[in-house]
Amino acid sequence: MKVLVINAGSSSLKYQLIDMTTEDVIAKGNCERIGIGGLITHKLADGTTIKEEADFPTHTEAFEKLVELLTTGEKAVVESLSEIAAVGHRIVQGGKYFSESVLATEEVIDRIASISDLAPLHNPAHVLAIRACQKVFPQGTPQVVVFDTAFHQTMPPKAYMYGLPYEYYEKYQIRKYGFHGTSHRFVTGRLGELIGGVEDKKIVTCHLGNGSSIAAVDGGKCVDTTMGFTPLDGLVMGTRSGAVDPSVILYIMKHENLSPDQMNDVLNKQSGFLGMSGVTSDSRDLIKASEEGSDRAQETIDKFRYQIRKYIGSYAAAMGGLDAVVFTGGIGENSDELRHDVCADMGVLGIKLDEEKNVELNRHEGKISAEDSRVQVWIVPTNEELLIARDTKRIVESK
Repeated sequence: MKVLVINAGSSSLKYQLIDMTTEDVIAKGNCERIGIGGLITHKLADGTTIKEEADFPTHTEAFEKLVELLTTGEKAVVESLSEIAAVGHRIVQGGKYFSESVLATEEVIDRIASISDLAPLHNPAHVLAIRACQKVFPQGTPQVVVFDTAFHQTMPPKAYMYGLPYEYYEKYQIRKYGFHGTSHRFVTGRLGELIGGVEDKKIVTCHLGNGSSIAAVDGGKCVDTTMGFTPLDGLVMGTRSGAVDPSVILYIMKHENLSPDQMNDVLNKQSGFLGMSGVTSDSRDLIKASEEGSDRAQETIDKFRYQIRKYIGSYAAAMGGLDAVVFTGGIGENSDELRHDVCADMGVLGIKLDEEKNVELNRHEGKISAEDSRVQVWIVPTNEELLIARDTKRIVESK
């Protein structure tokens, strides 16, 4: 079975074609500048890269172009679309309605559209992509939707409710949803394969990248996470502020005479690593700037790593114990310095790194805790696309 995995944004469409017999990626790419021009970058398993300017007025034309590259020419990887058994879509926001992946029926598509206010930059684009796929693929090709929020639906009310008037929860569904759930679920499942199950384990999973979140996973189920109503909450990130006293936001809006949209832009695009350091939103450049003497860059690095330590400790307390910590994501997998700083002097929680393994296994899967560490520490590279493909295969085969 071959499954096409789609991650659609408002002006982009990322894709991977995966052979589920081997779980190998056959081809992958990104259609960019949808609605404002068009560019496709298409990569094959043999290393071949095709980059073409194109005209993408809508997501439909982007789908047509990626299908053309998959099925025609000397670099075609399938003879026809009939070889692609199903399409799996990443959906950012499922609200309170979806706690698992499902077939994209008309009712499901309408529900995804109905909660667009909860993810205005994402859900409308996901619906457009599903509709475009319906136009381009043979009628009856199954489509499956996999929600970033689904893994976090096991949180209890004490974790997801805010201390606001209850009417706002009833009227507007104001609550913590959490995000990166596909990644947190993938690394939790993979850890289970590595250690013989997680049913009796208390785990903290740290997805650290340009966007970052941490989850408390008790017995394989999420009980709390750092992102909230939107992906803005929690850790300081590349350009997102993370958690901020709400009064600060009101104060800035008042004194800078900012509209809600302008303030939203400040919090999501001008803050985080970029806003604090004044240098960059990229953690690698942040470290370089610090090494070159930037105090603000170093303060930003310290802030990020301090927050990670704090959340690990608070989630261990919330769960009443800690058996494992998992690092994943672009920063979590690739920065031995960050993992060292986060785990240093954490003996009070039973965490002790094997410093040689921490460096040796950088960018690779493996256990990096010392033999006498009561808590296991792992690097587990995430693979959200593969999880989407697996869910898609399972649901289609169970029809």
